[in-house]
Amino acid sequence: MSFDITFSNVLLTLLYILPGYIICRMGKVSPAHQSSLSGVLVYACSPCMIVSSFLSLDYSAENVASMGLFFAVTLALQTAFMLVLYLLLRSRYADSRFRILTIGSVLGNVGFFGLPLVRALLPDHPEVLCYASIYVLSMNILVFTAGVYCLTQDRRYLSLRSALINPSMLGFAVGFPLFLLGGSRWMPALLMDGLSLLGRMSTPLCMIILGIRIATVDLKALFSRPFVYLVCLCKLVVFPLFCWVLVKPLPLPEAFRASLLILSAVPCASIIFNMAEIHHREVELSANCVMLSTLLCLLTIPLVTMVL
Repeated sequence: MSFDITFSNVLLTLLYILPGYIICRMGKVSPAHQSSLSGVLVYACSPCMIVSSFLSLDYSAENVASMGLFFAVTLALQTAFMLVLYLLLRSRYADSRFRILTIGSVLGNVGFFGLPLVRALLPDHPEVLCYASIYVLSMNILVFTAGVYCLTQDRRYLSLRSALINPSMLGFAVGFPLFLLGGSRWMPALLMDGLSLLGRMSTPLCMIILGIRIATVDLKALFSRPFVYLVCLCKLVVFPLFCWVLVKPLPLPEAFRASLLILSAVPCASIIFNMAEIHHREVELSANCVMLSTLLCLLTIPLVTMVL
């Protein structure tokens, strides 16, 4: 895949950071409001993004089978990598940094960052939007269980209820039946446009929140913490290559493999930061991982996707 095309599309996404950074530095928005904005992003825009992606594709048995396989593969790969890290690091889990390393190395900004990226890089394959939403679904099963557990160390989040009752599952519960019923053919265009608009707000809003956060931190400190670079290396390089090596020999469509690599190479999930704010745990470390990985992905994503 062309380095220039990938670089340009990643850069365009990162430019959404600037409005949040500028208005925060001007004093026009308070960093204290980030938690509220995160709530809008996670509980309103994200489900609409998922519903809209399902409505962008016509129903076929082949598409259903591909989405089911994509769900199984992505859930298996993320779980496997987290288990490897857990086995390597469990003796150090009293140190919160290693718990963040475990989840930050795997959970990526698949929906808010990855979905518009695969749409731009694979424009001839509309199914990649559903792949991205399916990846969001499999990832959020881990976010709301293992992810929140690592943030809070509260075992009650390691439950089937936490895995199944979350904003992404709500979007799937609405969007997938509409896909099966051919909703793209009979739903009112006005309603579909409204869902699409709310869904497309996800990426700019996510980046604006990140820009506000960047405006409040010491950039020198952000770039001078070696441990955060370790998380970024695992998330941006090691994990996507781990996924690529495992799926490359399999007889899968090129769009399937390309989507998997691109989506696995996106920066640390903003939802880790969002959940940290909502639960008021490990906010600074989570934010630093999200911020630095998002800035570094301008170079890593184009380089990693050159294997395609």
